Amino acid sequence: ALERVRGKAMAMHSSLDISTTIQVVFEEIQKLGIQSFRTGVGLIEKETKKIKYYSSGSYSYNGDDNVKFIKESILEGHVLLSSIYEKWINQEDYFFELEGKGLRSFYKSLELEIPINISKGSKIKHYGYSLSFNEGALYGWSEIAFTEAEKLILKRFRAIVALTFRRYIELQKAEANALEALRSASLDRVRAEIASMRNTADLEKITPLIWKELTVLNIPFVRCGVFIMDEQEEMIHTFLSTPDGKAIASLHLPYTRTPLVNSIEYWRAKKLYQTHWGLDTYAVFADAIADETTGMNKEHYLSSVPKEGIHLHLLPFLQGMLYVGNTEPLSADNLSIIQSVADAFSTAYARYEDFIKLEDAKKQIENTLTDLQAAQKQLIQSEKMASLGELTAGIAHEIQNPLNFVNNFSEVSTELISEMVEEVDKGNFDEVKAIADDIKQNLEKINHHGKRAADIVKGMLQHSRSSSGVKEPTDINALADEYLRLAYHGLRAKDKTFNATMKTDYDETIGKINVIPQDIGRVILNLITNAFYVVKEKAKTPQPPKGGVSYEPTVSISTSSIQPPSGGRSIQIKVSDNGNGIPPKIFDKIFQPFFTTKPTGQGTGLGLSLSYDIVKAHGGELKVETKEGEGSDFIIHLPIA
Repeated sequence: ALERVRGKAMAMHSSLDISTTIQVVFEEIQKLGIQSFRTGVGLIEKETKKIKYYSSGSYSYNGDDNVKFIKESILEGHVLLSSIYEKWINQEDYFFELEGKGLRSFYKSLELEIPINISKGSKIKHYGYSLSFNEGALYGWSEIAFTEAEKLILKRFRAIVALTFRRYIELQKAEANALEALRSASLDRVRAEIASMRNTADLEKITPLIWKELTVLNIPFVRCGVFIMDEQEEMIHTFLSTPDGKAIASLHLPYTRTPLVNSIEYWRAKKLYQTHWGLDTYAVFADAIADETTGMNKEHYLSSVPKEGIHLHLLPFLQGMLYVGNTEPLSADNLSIIQSVADAFSTAYARYEDFIKLEDAKKQIENTLTDLQAAQKQLIQSEKMASLGELTAGIAHEIQNPLNFVNNFSEVSTELISEMVEEVDKGNFDEVKAIADDIKQNLEKINHHGKRAADIVKGMLQHSRSSSGVKEPTDINALADEYLRLAYHGLRAKDKTFNATMKTDYDETIGKINVIPQDIGRVILNLITNAFYVVKEKAKTPQPPKGGVSYEPTVSISTSSIQPPSGGRSIQIKVSDNGNGIPPKIFDKIFQPFFTTKPTGQGTGLGLSLSYDIVKAHGGELKVETKEGEGSDFIIHLPIA
């Protein structure tokens, strides 16, 4: 008998096999002649005093003729239950007997219906035993007292039952580990699939995904879906699955137009919502769906609903509810598993929402950047035209010089030609040759000054038109010298009383470097114009002689080749003035857009800001060194590519 029980225990492949094993224990004990009407095993938890019975016998309980049952109780509330617990704690065997009122109160404490043959006035006595092992106890009942020999046999069965339960617990652990691994893999797939979603169209992948994973997790169901709640619009964005796991087109139902309206408050309270829908309720829901879904066959939809209806389980998560429908209510264990799926879905969906928000923010930023770039171009053009207006007088002055030379040499050449004609008539050809040489020299000078005027006009046209954005070999020295004179004469044209000393120190060895000439010219012009402005402002205020020398407005520009600490080669352009310098309180603001110290109407506050951006775009650096009351140096470093 012991070998048959042991064989049955070792043959268990699932924790569900424990009931049949306990049945074998009951049958083998009876075969040995021990008159036990019920035999079972109790699995005991020390901390909670809970005992889970696995029982088999011949008595009927609660009107059920099934001889097997599994039940949980607490080992307290009755003196016998407390004694069983104390004996188990001490790992002692316990034989006992009950009759009459004590027997009836024992059944009542277990919430079991008293067997029919134990009437209120019955004198029937029951004999019981509880044989302890590590995980619980083997127990049984008989209407006949156990003999000492029978007690010894029962104790031997206790050892086999202990082995059975160790096997049972191992199977439970293995099944729990397998279920946890299955659940983890399923949740990972849910997270990964949702994390891959990039647009609202991808949401239709949700229900086939949920359908597949619920199937993998062995959840009994006939319907599933996801409801995303939109509190702002008061809409339920519904994604349902057909019985074969295919997605129905997504629905967007107002809170007030769905039979699910009662579930909304449950979702807000983060509670499980359960209800039962019959065919009539499904017909109402189908009408709501039909209004939102083109091509839906209402009759086909309703034909797939079981005639007994469906029990709906809506499990809440942050953004909505996970819906699972079944012909029977789902167990607490199944609902716990589904809730874990809902929580995993919620986490992944939150990341999807974040992605969508980031995409929207990215688009808004890109649009804003486009608008800012357009505004910047307009501001640059405005600043450029403003500086061009200031240079107009200087341009006229600069062009006038070469034009005067052209006019003068043209007049002289005309006179020389008249003289040359007279000498030809006289036959004095040596004199003719000498006059011809003079005319040639005059024409060369006319050509030189004509090109000079053309270069000035070309430079101004380049300054006025939009930048090509193309770098080209540029003579920085010539560019700096050009704008120095133009800026000075432009200021002089507006204020005839202004005079300043201009100093230049150009490094002729730097040659031409690749820059965008319109942009770098604009930077140099801005710095020179600012320098002339500050020395002019300082000259307006009477200055006490310094070292016996009166104040003399001076603007200097120099170029040089340098080798920065980071390596490579660069050129340096320095624009210096002996103005009042920059006060410390505004030093950090000078490169900010729209910041200016000039009176309203005399400056846009964009010159230094745009200059800084242009130099940075060339891979260079624009910095300033200043001493209050003595002047400033603006220094440009440009790499030589």
